[in-house]
This record gives sequence, C-alpha cells and structure tokens, in this order.
Amino acid sequence: MLSFHLVESAMRLLQDQSDSVAHFAGDVFEILSKYFPVYFTHGGGNELGVSRDGISRALMVAFCSTPYFEPFAIPLLLDKLTSSLPLAKLDSLKYLNNCIPSYGADRMAKHSKAIWSNLKDVIFSSAQGCFLSTSEFAQDIETEEYQIGKEALNCLQTAILYLTSPDKDLLLNLILDDVDIASKFQVVMSSIDISEECKNHLNALGSIFSVLLKSSTYFCNRVFQKYFPHLMDILGIPASSTSSIVSIDSTTGMNIGALYLCVEILSSCKELTLASREVSKVSPVQETWWHVLKKISDPLSHFFRALLDASSKTVNNRIGQEHVLCGVRGLQVLATFPGHYLPISEDVYRDILSIFMSVITCKYEDAYLWKLSLKALVEIGLSVDKFHDFEKGIIYSRTVVGSIISLLQLDNPTMPLTLKLDAICEIGAVGLDHMSRVVRALEEAIIFNISRACIDGRMELVEIVVALLTCYSSQVLPWLYTHGIFNEIATRFAICIWNEMENLRVPNEKLKDQGFLDSLMRTMKLLVAGCTEEHQSLIVKRAYSIVSSSTSLLVESLPRPFSKIEGVELPPDFLRNEWFVYLFSSVVIALHPQTLLPDVNVLVNLFMGFLLEGHVPPAQALASIVNKWSTNINISECSSVHSLDKAIEVVLERCFSSVLGSSHLRKLNSSDDSEGDTSCLHLLKNDACSKINAVSGLAWIGKGLLMRGHEKLKEITMFLLKCLISSQNIEVMPSHLKESGNCDELDTCFLLAKAAADAFNVIMSDSEVCLNKKFHATVKPLYKQRFFSSLMPVLLSSIKESITLSTNYRMVLYRAFGHVISDAPLAAVVAEAHKIIPTLIDSLAVLSLDAWNKDLMYSLLLVLSGILMDVNGKESIIENIHIIIRLLTQLVSYPHMMLVRETAIQCLIAMSGLPHSRIYPMRPQVLRAVTKALDDKKRAVRREAVRCRQTWASIASRSLHY
Repeated sequence: MLSFHLVESAMRLLQDQSDSVAHFAGDVFEILSKYFPVYFTHGGGNELGVSRDGISRALMVAFCSTPYFEPFAIPLLLDKLTSSLPLAKLDSLKYLNNCIPSYGADRMAKHSKAIWSNLKDVIFSSAQGCFLSTSEFAQDIETEEYQIGKEALNCLQTAILYLTSPDKDLLLNLILDDVDIASKFQVVMSSIDISEECKNHLNALGSIFSVLLKSSTYFCNRVFQKYFPHLMDILGIPASSTSSIVSIDSTTGMNIGALYLCVEILSSCKELTLASREVSKVSPVQETWWHVLKKISDPLSHFFRALLDASSKTVNNRIGQEHVLCGVRGLQVLATFPGHYLPISEDVYRDILSIFMSVITCKYEDAYLWKLSLKALVEIGLSVDKFHDFEKGIIYSRTVVGSIISLLQLDNPTMPLTLKLDAICEIGAVGLDHMSRVVRALEEAIIFNISRACIDGRMELVEIVVALLTCYSSQVLPWLYTHGIFNEIATRFAICIWNEMENLRVPNEKLKDQGFLDSLMRTMKLLVAGCTEEHQSLIVKRAYSIVSSSTSLLVESLPRPFSKIEGVELPPDFLRNEWFVYLFSSVVIALHPQTLLPDVNVLVNLFMGFLLEGHVPPAQALASIVNKWSTNINISECSSVHSLDKAIEVVLERCFSSVLGSSHLRKLNSSDDSEGDTSCLHLLKNDACSKINAVSGLAWIGKGLLMRGHEKLKEITMFLLKCLISSQNIEVMPSHLKESGNCDELDTCFLLAKAAADAFNVIMSDSEVCLNKKFHATVKPLYKQRFFSSLMPVLLSSIKESITLSTNYRMVLYRAFGHVISDAPLAAVVAEAHKIIPTLIDSLAVLSLDAWNKDLMYSLLLVLSGILMDVNGKESIIENIHIIIRLLTQLVSYPHMMLVRETAIQCLIAMSGLPHSRIYPMRPQVLRAVTKALDDKKRAVRREAVRCRQTWASIASRSLHY
C-alpha cells in the first residue's frame, strides 16, 4: 500500500515534466499492473489494520495519478471485464469509472467504442434478478451480479458525461445505432409472454435508457423521440389528447415489455426534471420531450387507469402483478412531476388521486393493488410537500387527506379497521399539516368510542378502541416525537382522556377483561413519558384532582400516621375508583424523576391499599416512586413521609405486617432459630391472597430499590428468603405441631414460598411496562451482577440444607435459584460456574417434574449453553460432564416444550467438542437418546437430532487417532 501511495505522489509531483513521465510511465505501470486485481488473503486481525479494500483503493489512486497511464491502463481494464472472476469484473469497473475523468476526454475518446461494447456486455449479462428491478416499488437483490451491473451503469453514466467530442454525439450515437440494442428491443416488443431471458434483456434496456435520459436534456430528447412514440403505438395509446378513450382487451393481454419501458422512460424524464429544477429554472418549453408528453398525457393517464380497471376484472390472470405495478407507477410518475414541469392538467391530477382513493376504499380485497396505491398516494403527497406546490397541495388535502379521515367517521363495517388505520397513518406521515388533521380525527374517534363502550356497555366497541389506541401509540406518537411536536399534543390528549373518564359512570367489568383498560394504560404511559417535566406536571395535576375527588372516601378514611393503619375501607364504587387508580398509576410510572408529585403521603397510602388487594399497576407505581425519589419531590407539611427512607419504612412495615404478626416481624430479624421454626403458624387473620399480594408487591418495590442501589433492598431480600425457608420449617416440624396447626395456614405458607420464589423473577428480569429507560427509571450500573453475587451464597446454602425435604419444597427453592441466575449477567454466572453447575443440574432435574416450570427450564438451559460456549466455563463443565450429559439425554424427550428439547440437543452437539477421553464413555447413551428424538413431532427437533447423531457418531472414527 505504501508503494502505491509513493507512485501516486511521485506522478503528481512530476506532472509538469511531461516528457520524462511519458518516457517511464510504461515501465511504472507494468509493475503496478502485476497487482491488479488485488488478492489479499490475510484476515481482519492483522496488526497494521490493512484491508483488501484499502489496498485496492490505493492501487486505483495510483492508476489515476497521471494521464500517461492511459495507453496501458484502459486496455488492461477492458480485458479484465471479460474475466470469469466477479471480483476482477467489479474492480475493473470501479477503476475504469475513476480513470475516465482522470485521463480526460481527449485521451479517452478513442476508447469510446471499446468501452461501450464491453459495458454493454456486462450490463446485459448481469441484468438478472427480480423483474422490474429498477422500479421504485421493487427491492434490489444484493448479489454479486447485481453489484457488477450497478457498477457498470455507474461507469456508463460517467462515460456519457466525459466522453464528448466535437459532434457531441459520439457515445450516444454508438448506443442508439447499436445493432444489438435494436435487435433486443424488437425481441422484447414482439411478444406478450416474455421468457426469463427476455426479462433480463428488458431490465438491461430499461437501465441503459434510464442512464441516457437522466444525463441531460439533449440526451433525453434524442432517446425520447426515438423510442417513446413507437412504444405508444405498440400499447395502442392515441398520439393526441383529443382522443383520450382507451380500452384494454384483457383476453389478448398486454405487451409488458412496451409497458415497462414506457414507465421507465417517464420515470427517468421526471428524474431529469428534478435535477434541472435544482440547477436552474429552465422552462420546459425548450424541451421537446416535454411537449410530446404533454400532448399525450391525457390518453396516457386514461390508459394507466384502464389498465388498473382491467387488472381487477380479469379472470384468466393475463394481466398480472407486473401490469398492476406498471399501471400504478405510471399514474404516480405523471402526478409527481415538479412544478411547471407537470405535464397533466389539474383535472387529470385530481382524477389520478381519485383513482387511488377508490382503490383504498373499495378494492381492499386486492392486497397487492391496495398497498401499491397507498404507497403511490404517499409518494405523491411527499412530492407536493417537498416542492411546496400550493395548488396541488389543496387538491391533495381535499381529495386524499379529507377522504382518508372520513373513513374513521363513517361506519363502514366492510372495510377492515386495520386497513383504515394503516392508510390514515401513512397519509398523515406525509406532512405536518396532514398529521395534525389525522391526530385530531384519531383522538375524536378514540374518545367517542370510549364513551360509547363504557356508557352503552357495547362489547363490540372494545376491539375498536383497542385498535385505535394501539395505532395512536405505536405509529402516531413516535412520529410526533421525531418531528418535535409531541408535548402540546400529548398533554392535550392525556388531559382529554382524564376528562372523559371523569364523566363516566361505573364501567362494565367485562371491559377490563377485553384489554380495554390495558390499552388505555399503555397509551397513557407513552403520552406522559414523551413529555417534558413541565407538561408532565400539567397532566399530573389534572389526573390527581380527578383521583382525589373520585376516591374521596378512600382518602378521608386514611389516618395520617400510616404505619398504624390496620385496613382500608374501599368505597362502594370501587370498580370506577380502580380504573382511576390504574390510570393514575400509569401516569406515575412514566414520570421523570424531577417531576413533582402532589401529596406523596396520600399517594403512598392509596397505592398500598390497592397493592394489598392484588392490583399490580399500583404496586408498579409505588416501585417507580421509590426508584425515582429525589429532593425535588413535593411533600406537604402535614405528611408523615419526609424522606425516601421513611417512605420505604412505611411501605415495608405495611407489607411485612400483612404477612406476619407484629411480634413475628421482630422475629424476622432475630437470630433465634427456635422461634423462627413456627413463625408460619402465627399468621394474621387476613386471607392467603392478601399475604401473597403483599409478597408480589414487595417484589416490585424491591426491583425499584435494586435498580437505584438502595440499601433497604436487603430487608426485602431477607424477608423473601424467610418466606422461602419457612416452608422448610414446616417440613421438618414435629408431627404433633403439624397436627395442631391449621391446614389452611400450612397451605398459605407454601403459597407464600412460591410467591417469594417468583418475586425474584420480578426483581431480576427486565420489564416492558415500568422501571425501564423508556419510562425514565433510575438505573445503577451492574445492579444485577451485585445482587447475584450477594444472594447466590445464601441460596446455595439453603438448597444444600434442603436436601432431605420433599420435592415440592425443594422445587420452590430451585425456582428462586433459577430466576436469579437466568437474568444475571452471563459473565457473573461463568465466574461462579464451579459453584453453580451442580445446583443448576439438580434444579433442571427437579423442575422437569412439573410442566409449570417449562419456561424457567428453557431459561436455565440457555444459561447452561452460555457457560458451555464460554472458554472460562468449559472447565467447570468438564468437571461435571457425566451428570450434565445424563440430564441432557433425559431432556431430549421433555414433553412439555419443544424449545427445551431442541436446546438440550444443541448442548449435546456443543459438548461433542470437549476432550475425547471425557465424552467417549457417554457416547452410547447420547446416541440412544437422540435416536428417539429422530421421531419427534417437531421438525426443528428432528433436524437438531440428525446433527447431533452425526456429530457423536463421528467420535468413534476420531478415537482411532488417539
């Protein structure tokens, strides 16, 4: 690479000494040519960071460093274009593309014929791929052939721009008079049903014409005059606007070649006008092609319209998707010429928009045509917005935007709501004014249907409300946020929802089960989360005024010293208040830490009351409060909560006392094991659900504290561990104490233990509904790793001591263990792998006995797989290889989850790479297990079983080398 740079520098320094450079240029290039094309076999990890592309670019710059290389470089590059190696072709095209302007037109003119001949061959040979590959609606296929063809077209464009001569038509005449071009054009024009070879030729012709048309007005006029009238004759389009009636016979078909080239020429002409518009304000009056197009624009637009009509009526599929694509694209191109270049009248422009709108509203059964029409309307709207065309903007707004919005207002049950919403969002995203109208229409539809669903109790409206809210939150809100107009709109709509909810009577309980309330809460979170602190405060104030007035009985029943409260009296209209609390919880969850909260003491009490009734959103809101608590929080003078620590103490005291009596709460922190053995027999008179609710609420609060790194998390963790260990105390309790105890209370202890085990899943896992970055949670780095490191020794010790207990009680401990390591960072787990793996294997064995554990088992297998694939974890795997393989062979037949079976087999495949002496004795056992899996009902499992059997069967042949 350094040598190439030296050549480039030397040639540029000596460019004034033309005689000396010309004398030794051949010798220098002979050396350079030996390195072309560049073959570089070193990997990406070389010390100098040199890549093949970097070397190739340096050599290309050296090639272009002096025009005296032209006699030697151009023949070499043209010769390499005939190479069978794709890399050589691609590099030759790139080098040629850069050498043409570097060597200059005078030197390169004599190569024009050779360049065109070689580029033509490359373009036609690489024009494979999807039909209509150059259209705006087609997707490019990034293959080697595609890249070569693309680079050849770039090179042709460069040659057209630089290879000029006194008559200016040198290269253009070569192309237009080329016999091969003429013959291929006649072939594709002579048949309705085109072969694959003809399609490739058609792609090549369209690409070549497109390059010529977009190069200059002069080139455009020449190509347009030569080909476009002939294409109109083939398609049967009248040459005059006075005769605009066009009929298409769907029984005889349509010449797709002529149709495609017609649309391609129109599109290229439009691209030329866009470039001309940016460079100068040249009037189209001087452009011959524009006069011809304007003259036939009416019959041409009628032809495209007739093509779409025929495509929807045909029954023999003679007019297929290719015809539909050309028809839609033709109308779109005619309607998107900029400003004074527009060849159609306002009436025709309006008709084109009406055609597409008719498809949107009436032909939605044809999904392909519907999607193309919607995309065409979007492109037309973007064109209007880009060029600030006032007249066309008015027509577009009335014809398209107004009609799209009316779809929400009209009760048209035949058109699917999802299509309506897709259309309205796509059209709204065209511009700010359109989106403002769309937002208003969506909001009005949401509020109207919420009112009807809640007041009239019509369950069929729930699905409509959910769909509207989903569309608004997932498509509209992100667009508003991206374009910087989120705050005012979101604040207004959030307050509007609260006002509507305030006027509701007691809602129908079935609405909650249908997902109505969940959708409303999700939308409220996103509305609040995207606002600034100032706008969030406005929403909070309005929401709190409604909640405090609507739940006045609840608020007034709360005495100020919250820690002394024994129960909460819920008002008769609890369901309505529940909705308000749920919605207000969503507001609190989404707040910035700096946003002020009114009457924190009352809110904590309110959320605690609902938490103990088993309501998760209030628990999540309470967790968000303790997670985001800051000095900016607004606390009233009469509040008993003056600090975060005090608030946490209030919450924990309430939760602890709901599970244990006040005297036994003291025993929780005591080291006297003799008292702790019977702690579960001294429960409060509250029912089991209340106790489980308290444990579940503690999980969310613990999650909030863990993420901010607060030390009070330790108390919650110890309490949850106590609930887990208490189940062991019952198991080892003397029989006379068990008989004297209440069976319900014993069952409650076990349910509490299960709830405590699953609490660790809440604490460690990531949440999409709260306590995440989207909702501005306070997150301390490495919080999961620290919690894992501090808790794991305690869990491992408890599991070791529970070896004599029954399977059910051990399963609870294993669930807690599984939740902790499943969500812990893999690096932390691998570091403790030698301690964890034996327990991990035992947990998989025990958890496999109950289908309830299938999701957790899959997560644990992923952890085992991660340890196995880690270099530092393999040593621990080898130490326990026999018990691991024994377990995996059992899980190959696990009946409750396909992913467990598939992952178990994948782990066995990975273990086949471990030391031969350790795995070979287990080979028969593995082969027997995977042979059974060959008959698994799931294809993915059978595929992995085949791989596994082949891998382990090959171990026998490898053993011959030992």
